[in-house]
Amino acid sequence: PGAPRCGASLHELNKALRIELNANASCTWQIQRNANQTIRLIFSYFKFAPSSSCETESITVYDGPSANSPLLGQVCNSTDAVPVLESSSDSLTFLVTTNSVDFTRNFFVFYYFFSPESKPENCGGQLAGPNGTFSSPNYPAPYPAFTYCVWYIQTPKNSKINLQFQDFFLELDKNCQLDFTAVYNGLTTTTGLIGKVCGRAQPTFESSSNVMTVVLATDSSSSYRGFSAQYSSVPLPAPVEPDTFLTCSSDSMKIVLSKSYLASLGYNEAHLQLIDPSCRPVVTDLVTFSFPLASCGTIKKEEGHSITYTNIISLSSTGNIITRQKNTEVIAKCKMENNSTLEVFYVTRNNVIQNITAMGRYNVSMAFYNSDSFSEPIHQSPYYVDLNQTLFAQVSLQSTDPNLLVFVDTCTASPQPDFASPTYDLIRSGCNKDDTVVTYPPLEHHGRFKFNAFRFLRSFPSVYLQCDIVICDSNNSNSRCTKGCVPRHKRAISPYTWKTNTAVGPIRLKRDLRSAEHSESLPTADAEETPNLQQYNFYTFAFVVLISNILIVVAVILKCHNHQAGYSYQKLRSS
Repeated sequence: PGAPRCGASLHELNKALRIELNANASCTWQIQRNANQTIRLIFSYFKFAPSSSCETESITVYDGPSANSPLLGQVCNSTDAVPVLESSSDSLTFLVTTNSVDFTRNFFVFYYFFSPESKPENCGGQLAGPNGTFSSPNYPAPYPAFTYCVWYIQTPKNSKINLQFQDFFLELDKNCQLDFTAVYNGLTTTTGLIGKVCGRAQPTFESSSNVMTVVLATDSSSSYRGFSAQYSSVPLPAPVEPDTFLTCSSDSMKIVLSKSYLASLGYNEAHLQLIDPSCRPVVTDLVTFSFPLASCGTIKKEEGHSITYTNIISLSSTGNIITRQKNTEVIAKCKMENNSTLEVFYVTRNNVIQNITAMGRYNVSMAFYNSDSFSEPIHQSPYYVDLNQTLFAQVSLQSTDPNLLVFVDTCTASPQPDFASPTYDLIRSGCNKDDTVVTYPPLEHHGRFKFNAFRFLRSFPSVYLQCDIVICDSNNSNSRCTKGCVPRHKRAISPYTWKTNTAVGPIRLKRDLRSAEHSESLPTADAEETPNLQQYNFYTFAFVVLISNILIVVAVILKCHNHQAGYSYQKLRSS
């Protein structure tokens, strides 16, 4: 395998590249082919200049045909994994930059186009329980070329995993660059590498917790029988309550240290300070720093599709107190990730905590408003509307960081609350798909748009709305939040920082509300009609009786009058 010294445009279905670079290099490789497939890119070996940082020397991978495409990932000297990156389309770009140190860097990378749905049997999966077995595809027959399998192993809580390969035969090369198995701590393939192995062996690995990930990656050169492995759980000692912990929210960081822990190091709370020393802790039995994300000297940094907030607690000895540790620092980092679990990671040295990292999430919500002033939210649910009524929707980010932008990337309507089919696109990739949609420019922590009650409401009793939201650093003028509509065939867009989704509903037509109210009122109306009818019949009967009595009286009077008139007539004739 080989490649031009500095960058290339590659169109083969698969290729292996052995790259050698010196100082001050900036080289771009573009992979593109009209294959209607995606690309898997594997950096199976990389050697950067010693002590280089990600800021000065790295491999940056983009999901598209240029370095303006969305960021897929970064590889640098501190990468604790065998990086495997997959594109979302048939193009991918990676850029290698080196610093000024005089050193020969070496990289081995191979790629291939593949269809995600075509996967060999027994290739990866979820393994649970106290023990189990698994093997490579086709074992003991040779494994397929261009195979990538991931097994996620999880044993009961308070245990660790012992993994033994009873039979292991992969292609052998010096750095396990071609076919290899990689084993990781945790349910991830991006950090926590325990080891990488190839050739003929019977390796054994042990995790530090009850979760482990095993990867098999192969190229096309040679295939052997693969492996057969078994795992078992080993009980862990009872957990010890941490002396220091960190919690992260959409608004704030909270760092807590116990007085006993500080005393064991020879410190007290008077020795503690953040980057901004004016931010002071609350002291009880615990020492608690609680402050907004973007305050107290906190440093914000974009890292791929996450954003981190870092502050440092300095523990410096002062006065006449004799300490065993001097000028110790505790680095506290909040990492905001959409799909993260609320985990806390500690790094210790000589029983002193050096780093704490906690996962957090931004709080995002969506609501309807009664006008384009977006001052009065609609609180009723369901939200009853007229057909073709203009609806005003706002997505809001609740965060104390003022330097964030909210962008509405995609909005989909569905009659199902789980957004199963059928669906109807209002917005897709920032582009209006419904003629009535109007989007407003991003405004700090709000993304806004309006649309008319759509034809879905004619066919379904209820409609729900779900939007994909992108959150970017407002100081980045080239972020996704500033690009607006980007059609699907133009994927060369700038990366976003953080992405999530939010939903609202149901929306219903007012005519359905009126029908419901009418149907609900019918039993009451029927019940009231019975006494009214009886009352009407009673008065009618009384009226008839009254008229009858009047007629009788009139008839009697007339009879008497006629009789008197006849008597007078007879008397007149006789005279």
